Amino acid sequence: MRKRSMRLSTGLTALDRVFRGIMPGDNIVWQIDAVEDYREFVNPYVDYARHNRQRLIYFRFADHEPLVEEGEDVHVCVLHPEEGFEAFIMEIHRTINEEGRATLFVFDCLSKLAPDWNSDRMLGNFFMLTCPHLYDRAAIAYFAIFRNYHSHHALRPISNTTQILVDAYRRAGRLYIHPKKVQYRHSSSMYMLHVREGDEFHPVTQSAVITDTLADVTWSRSAPANYLLGYWSRTFAEAEAVQQDMDRGVDREDEEGAYFMLLLRMLISREDRVLDLAERYLNLRDLLAIRRRMIGTGLIGGKAVGMVLARAILTKTDPRWENLLEQHDSFYVGADVFYTYLVQNNCWWMMQKHKSGLQNADETETARRRILAGEFPEYIVEQFADMLDYFGQSPIIVRSSSLMEDNFGNAFAGKYESVFCANQGGQHKRLEDFLCAVRMVYASTMSEEALEYRSDRGLLRRDEQMGLLIQRVSGATYGSMFFPQAAGVAFSFNPYVWDERIDPEAGMLRIVFGVGTRAVDRSDDDYTRVVALNAPGCRPDGNFDEVRRHAQRRVDVLDLEANQLISTSFEDVVKRCPGIPLDFFASRDAAFERRLREERFAQRGVFSEVLTFDKLLDKTNFVADMRQMLDLLKTAYDYPVDVEWTLNFFDGDRYKINLVQCRPFQIRQSGAEVEVPEDIPPERVLLESRGAVIGKPLHASLDWVVYVCPGVYGELPVQDRYEIARIIGEITHLPELDDRCVMLVGPGRWGTTTPSLGVPVTFAEISSVSVLCELVMMRENLVPDVSLGTHFFNDLVEREILYMAFFPRREGSVLSREFFEESWPNRLEELLPSASEWSHAIRLLAAGDLTDDTPMISADVMNQHTICWRAPGPPVPPEGEMP
Repeated sequence: MRKRSMRLSTGLTALDRVFRGIMPGDNIVWQIDAVEDYREFVNPYVDYARHNRQRLIYFRFADHEPLVEEGEDVHVCVLHPEEGFEAFIMEIHRTINEEGRATLFVFDCLSKLAPDWNSDRMLGNFFMLTCPHLYDRAAIAYFAIFRNYHSHHALRPISNTTQILVDAYRRAGRLYIHPKKVQYRHSSSMYMLHVREGDEFHPVTQSAVITDTLADVTWSRSAPANYLLGYWSRTFAEAEAVQQDMDRGVDREDEEGAYFMLLLRMLISREDRVLDLAERYLNLRDLLAIRRRMIGTGLIGGKAVGMVLARAILTKTDPRWENLLEQHDSFYVGADVFYTYLVQNNCWWMMQKHKSGLQNADETETARRRILAGEFPEYIVEQFADMLDYFGQSPIIVRSSSLMEDNFGNAFAGKYESVFCANQGGQHKRLEDFLCAVRMVYASTMSEEALEYRSDRGLLRRDEQMGLLIQRVSGATYGSMFFPQAAGVAFSFNPYVWDERIDPEAGMLRIVFGVGTRAVDRSDDDYTRVVALNAPGCRPDGNFDEVRRHAQRRVDVLDLEANQLISTSFEDVVKRCPGIPLDFFASRDAAFERRLREERFAQRGVFSEVLTFDKLLDKTNFVADMRQMLDLLKTAYDYPVDVEWTLNFFDGDRYKINLVQCRPFQIRQSGAEVEVPEDIPPERVLLESRGAVIGKPLHASLDWVVYVCPGVYGELPVQDRYEIARIIGEITHLPELDDRCVMLVGPGRWGTTTPSLGVPVTFAEISSVSVLCELVMMRENLVPDVSLGTHFFNDLVEREILYMAFFPRREGSVLSREFFEESWPNRLEELLPSASEWSHAIRLLAAGDLTDDTPMISADVMNQHTICWRAPGPPVPPEGEMP
């Protein structure tokens, strides 16, 4: 048996002499014109390894003929680059790690990856991540790339990172090599052109031969000197030429179709359902228009795709939307820019630890901080600056648009950041503010909520790149403030039916005055207008006193002097911003004014305007327009939809709607109707509520109830209320509560950021419960905001958590506080001893402790009636699906 040799060689002794030997960790890159030229160097390298029994791994992924055959000490690792960058590179690194040090590697021609990744930049990122890892393992690796095929985005990272870079040429049947880089070695003739003659490589000294060989070679890999287009730019240039020919009447229909399908996967998505929509409503001209407003390369992400598709669906289904929609001039930052940013700032591997769940909280925060402190490639910064010059000083918003965001099955609502830029000041100031905004969005991929969301849905190992959608903020300048006149969200299906006149299939709106952040973020101690589209005049409120009490009082605006998004009072906005068509949005409270006059408190200038949106809803076509919008989108998607929009009036009563975002609405409308039992003895009723019930109808037995005592909680200092929230997060994640029907009951608003208004839990802390109940007991005038359309609500919908509010003064409401707080045994100290000191505030109640009874819950969503009671006997099988 041959003895295993540790001597390193290319297999060609003369070539070893040219390089002055092969060193551990050498990555050798061959620039070639044809794969057969690469084979000239791979064969002796592999033969030498076989002869000396050296371990060799061949990474097979390209469509050219195989370079290496499986055999003793030689293993072929088949890869699938079409599955995405992350899956591809992680499999390579896993294989490298499993092999011993000083293993030999051969890669297929890397240029064959370009059609799979559609980007030279990603090829450069791959090499920057892989080459140093091979070097650290003292491995020897062969790579090849086609000459005159790639832009500097691939060539510069490869040449800067590799240890040896060699040009190989075949001219007039002869093979030449021209070393461009040989790290840590030098000789008087190393960087000369060499010709192969038999087993030898001789320097070429005749100028005529050198010129004939090198005259057509690209002489620089820098951006200004490199006239070569990479795969991305070359493909779009070819598609542009086809479109121009079609516009001139030249028949290139087949090529147009081929390029359209190719560009769909380069720009839009690789998900079949999204591609199906895009094929029906977009065309090649649309895709080329996106490319012309794009920074970097890669997919534009789910949020951007949703906006583009929704606008195309509306305008191509009904041409009147061409005039009704506010035009957009958005920019798109390709998802490859995100990966490049991570690679160049040494963040990529830190993020990959989450794929296997190896990173702890400290490491996560370190990664997030490193992302926030990173630097962008110079060529990207230049494009950002050009874009900002285009926008001038118009306010913009930097919105997350990840690959999985706003997609079928995964909304990611509120999980990633979107950052407003008031965009005021000089060019340098505006650029720095914008770069900070981009960093914030990128860093939000490492937020606790985003990671928890991806983990819960088994998405941690999925390829999740972050694109960006840069939008001009819709609205106008009023003094020093900038805002739209109205904004909000709209659902094609209404999950909140508070009146029998409401048709859930007609959809609903959640409207605010000003910037739409108050419609999607749950605003503590403030309200919004919720509208059933088939019955816009039907309100959950009774008389005008209730309407005033539950009306929006604060407005989000962009303060151009402060250069930031602020919240201010509606009264202040009205007084500081003349010219707003206020009558469309607000109503005068005549009874309030009369009462003040009668009580002699009326003063000149008393503010009595209430944001009701009555004229907008009753006297314009807005409701009909929104119903049609939702119907068209729902029909096209064949799925309920959720949109964000703004509205502005101009020229009297004319308005335009800006469709900002569209995504599938992650709600399941199925489920049998539930009739609440009417014959339950009063002494067995634990809780009965009439109103504010959202979710699927439910009839089931409860396994656990987590009850926060309103009286005790209301007396706690602020810091203790935060402690209560953290303990509840621990309780809901106890193994005893896993996959059980858990009801969470507490005072005020769950998930509030203001502890005086409720329990400040994060959604991740309560995401495993089945029923969430808010007791209206924190403050006399505080009513739980139903929160339709907010990120909090979308989280409830996606997790199929039944939401209910309990109003103690409403007729028919019952709460057996004595049973919850005294009669039912508390298991908190037993199951969570570390929280025993809080047993007086938190009660952990087990169904099994009711020896002869079973706690049941029935929720009739259509009639807004919920009851929880003690049924005699053991649990009965549920009639509806459990969340």
